[in-house]
Amino acid sequence: MTALTELTVPGRLEEDAGPRPVPWRRMAWVTWRQHRVGLAGVAALLGALGVYVLIVGLHLHHAYAAATACRPASSIACSDLISRFNNTGTVLRNGYVLQIVPALIGAFVGAPVLAREMETGTFRYAWTQSFGRWRWTVAKLVPLAVVVAAAAGALSVLLSWYYQPYFATGNQNLSLDELSPFSSGLFDLRGSAFAAWTLAAFAIGGLAGMLIRRVVPAIVASLAVYTGLALVTANLLRQHYLTPLLTSNLNVPGSAWITSQWWTKGGKFAFSGLPPMNLLTQMCPPPGPIKSKPSAATLNQCLAQHGYTLLTRYQPTARFWTFQWIEAGWLLGLSAVLIAVTVWLVRRRAV
Repeated sequence: MTALTELTVPGRLEEDAGPRPVPWRRMAWVTWRQHRVGLAGVAALLGALGVYVLIVGLHLHHAYAAATACRPASSIACSDLISRFNNTGTVLRNGYVLQIVPALIGAFVGAPVLAREMETGTFRYAWTQSFGRWRWTVAKLVPLAVVVAAAAGALSVLLSWYYQPYFATGNQNLSLDELSPFSSGLFDLRGSAFAAWTLAAFAIGGLAGMLIRRVVPAIVASLAVYTGLALVTANLLRQHYLTPLLTSNLNVPGSAWITSQWWTKGGKFAFSGLPPMNLLTQMCPPPGPIKSKPSAATLNQCLAQHGYTLLTRYQPTARFWTFQWIEAGWLLGLSAVLIAVTVWLVRRRAV
């Protein structure tokens, strides 16, 4: 072996070893620098909502305490207090205004994470660095996902406190329309579901950004996919988490989630929904000279007296937290799969 060969061998070994990989903490700093504006937007949005919910919630809880403590409940003064409670926080009562929050976070924070890099072409530089493309993707998606999910979880704690008066025991005489914990506009705002939906929206946005590679179309696609998933879950999937209970009792708890109702006679199906008009005229005519519409309770009792049985499938309120963890569980799994698919696509894409 010559001296020249002996000098060049160590050089070859060092060259083959390649540069040392960049530490994860440095990539975390890069992620923060690149996405601090988006995170600041999330903080501003959730912070403003939190302040509004807190202010209105204090008024709501105060009105609830005054209405429940008033005696006698039939007095004019108590009626005024009940009306004040019912007229407080009407904007947030059904929860639909807040349903857009996870979708906005997923669209405007999740979608641009990779789409902006693809659209501007800066990914070519990032992927050729010693950190590696898959580690670069994980370092951008996972910390951001954890942050937005944690922020949404903090807001859901405040929302759970806000809606407590509506679901309190014996609240039937206070609310204009008795709300159920399973109401489609309220279920996914409380407990673990709100953070899980926010995480899923972010994962949908990240995958859409990788597939479409343009920011604005990825935002639109994220909003569309998230909306479709939320509607399918609320209208079709959620009611089947557990087998509903079946009862012939006319006094189903108002806070329960009634999934279906139908009438039978002699053990056979008679009708569902509103009774036929000729049946009402024959068996349950309105009392008095004025043909007024009978109440639902009066109508049900009349039909029961004539041999009809009302069957109801429902989900009891006691299953609320079970449903929460079921929904949060599959949303967490879906988010993990979407992020894994995004990383796999990044690894396969040519520079």
